[in-house]
Amino acid sequence: MKYTKYYLVALLVIAIDQAVKMLVHNNMQMGMPGQIPVFGDWFKLHYTLNPGMAFGVELGSAYGKIILTVFRMVAMVAIGYLVYYLVKHRYHQGLIWCVGLILGGAIGNLIDSIFYGVLLDNAPYGVSTPWLHGQVIDMFYIDIWEGILPHWIPIIGGTPMSLWPIFNVADAAIFVGVLIIVFNQNRFLNQPPAKEKREINIVEA
Repeated sequence: MKYTKYYLVALLVIAIDQAVKMLVHNNMQMGMPGQIPVFGDWFKLHYTLNPGMAFGVELGSAYGKIILTVFRMVAMVAIGYLVYYLVKHRYHQGLIWCVGLILGGAIGNLIDSIFYGVLLDNAPYGVSTPWLHGQVIDMFYIDIWEGILPHWIPIIGGTPMSLWPIFNVADAAIFVGVLIIVFNQNRFLNQPPAKEKREINIVEA
């Protein structure tokens, strides 16, 4: 059970993430016509597809998506082992819970990349195979700012720009997990594991 509970939080993230994505896919129209305001004009539900990484960044080659998906698979295995390692060596529980959240988010988006091109037929046009080319479903839209940049800004001045991240449950789990670790790194990472602390106390005694 000491390992299971941390993997269960990852499974919970995956289940919620996939359920929300299926609800959006089956009940919302894609793009602006299907947009649903939640809190005024700044937080909305907006069905969109992300072909690459966060914020739509893509690897610029014909095999970029496959490389990205394989990388996500390797990362998933590594993070899964990291949970086991941290539990075995009695690291801070807060750190392990956060890594469990990150694991769940990573697997959630990996499922999209591997299967959605086939199951939902959402692979980009012209790819060699729909497998490993699925696009990630995003839906949470935070409309921070949209307008024209001041002309005095070098190079990009006068250019229309929008700051509106669109993300999903998996992205949120990863972001929250990383954020908590960053703000608690002194407590999570700069102390010896519980087993080592007990040995230190015994020696000092």
